[in-house]
Amino acid sequence: MHPLFTPDGSLTLYSERFGQHYHSRHGAATQARVVYLEGTRTHLHPAPRVLEVGFGAGLNFLTTLSSALERGRALDYLAFEFDPLPAALLAELHAQHPLAGHPLWQAVLKTWGPGGLQLETPELRLEVRVQDVTGAALPERWASALYLDGFSPAANPEVWTPDFCARLAAALVPGGWLATYSAAGAVRRALAAAGLEVHKHRGLAGKREFVTACRT
Repeated sequence: MHPLFTPDGSLTLYSERFGQHYHSRHGAATQARVVYLEGTRTHLHPAPRVLEVGFGAGLNFLTTLSSALERGRALDYLAFEFDPLPAALLAELHAQHPLAGHPLWQAVLKTWGPGGLQLETPELRLEVRVQDVTGAALPERWASALYLDGFSPAANPEVWTPDFCARLAAALVPGGWLATYSAAGAVRRALAAAGLEVHKHRGLAGKREFVTACRT
C-alpha cells in the first residue's frame, strides 16, 4: 500500500493487488463528499441508513459520519469489505481528518479487527462485515443510500454484474439513492435493468462523469 496526498489535502492509497487507488488521486475527500454523500442526498436525510460496497480506507464512512454529527442525526452504516486494512494504517491515513480525535472514530480504531466490527452508540450504529459481498445476504428495502465503491469493473468485475446490481437495487428503500464513481456503459445498463432511474453527472477532476441511480 502506498499513501498518496491528493490536491484537496486528503490521502488515498494505491493497491498493488488491483493496480488502482482506493479513491480519486485528484481529490479523495472531494470524491467522498460529492459523489457519495451528496450524490445519494445523505447530507439531507433525517435518518440515514447507508450500505457500502467496499469500506476500503474508510473515507466515505468518515465523510458521512461528519455530516451526520454536524446535523445532529444518528447514522446507521453497514459496510462490506473483503480485505480490511490494518487499524494502524487507517489511523495514519486520517490523522489530519477533523474527526481524527473524535471518540467515535477512536472507538472504531480500537474495536477494528480482521473479522470486522460492530459498534453501537446513540449517534452511530456501524457494522463492517469482512466477507465477499457478492455471496452475502443483503438487507432488503433497508438502505436510504448505497455507496457502490468497489475497484473498477475491469479489476473487480463481480460487484458490477447485472445480477449483483439487481440485488443492490433490492436493498434500497423506495426513494433511496445509489452512487458510484463508475459511469461505464455496462454499469449504467445494469443499474437500469435493475429498475433504477439512472443519472449521469459531470465528473470531478480527472473523471469525466459519475453516476447516481434512484429506486423510484
